[in-house]
Amino acid sequence: MRSIKQPGAPGAERIQWVEARGRAFTFMLEAGVPLLEAARRGFAAEGFAGGVLNFGRGTLGPFAYVMPALSKTGENAAFYSETFRPEGVTRTKLGRMTLGTRDGAPFFHCHGLWTEADGKASGGHMLPDETIVTEPFEVEAFGLDGAMFTAEPDPETNFKLFGPVAAASTGARTTSRAFALRLRPNQDFAFCLEGFCREHGIARAKIHGGVGSTIGARFTHGGVTEPFATELAVTAGTIAPGPSGALEAALDVALIDYTGGIAEGRLIRGDNPVLMTMELVLEVLS
Repeated sequence: MRSIKQPGAPGAERIQWVEARGRAFTFMLEAGVPLLEAARRGFAAEGFAGGVLNFGRGTLGPFAYVMPALSKTGENAAFYSETFRPEGVTRTKLGRMTLGTRDGAPFFHCHGLWTEADGKASGGHMLPDETIVTEPFEVEAFGLDGAMFTAEPDPETNFKLFGPVAAASTGARTTSRAFALRLRPNQDFAFCLEGFCREHGIARAKIHGGVGSTIGARFTHGGVTEPFATELAVTAGTIAPGPSGALEAALDVALIDYTGGIAEGRLIRGDNPVLMTMELVLEVLS
């Protein structure tokens, strides 16, 4: 399996996880406010401090983002591009967000694909402080009670990354058992989730959110992303028994690589290792 040498030694714990309770709901992002604040308000209205959300078509402007890029210093296995600030209104195709905290304040990690006002199709990593909701649009959220994604220094990758930590209950109404997860580098995305579910007696689960990166990508439709640095969003994901009865993860994703190449499709199980991180929530169905 492909692997990328990280600047730090790999820790023994390859899946960072916290069990929690949660609930799926929808809300409208408010226009005229930063995307971060619009998301925070939507979760807070349902009693949650954080969680994950999925969205499709929406409008953003002003808007700022970065793309994956090669590291210029060698201090990281890969890095970010310069900041892009397209003029006019950007129209999203899809996005996935992890809403948590960084340095004691609300923060998000959000990847997506979009079309800029001049017609350019692009994607990458949205910047919380410089992205404004232009018109209201609906999002699908999953709030967490008992867990929170918090950005902390990660010695292995030499980044400050979101990972789940236990959190006090907010008293929000919940409906489901859930796990907040962070997958660490150089392990196959699908096999990692399948193993986790087996170990925790989970027969069926649904992925909510899903923000991270893989080392290139190999798709079931035959497509291949060769550039190793990507920004990826999970567009749909389930873990359930396959034809043989064994658990199989079906992972549909969208990504952009450091050359600007865009790809979408279902990942091949066993051939798509994590590059830096993968954050998501597993809702336990049975």
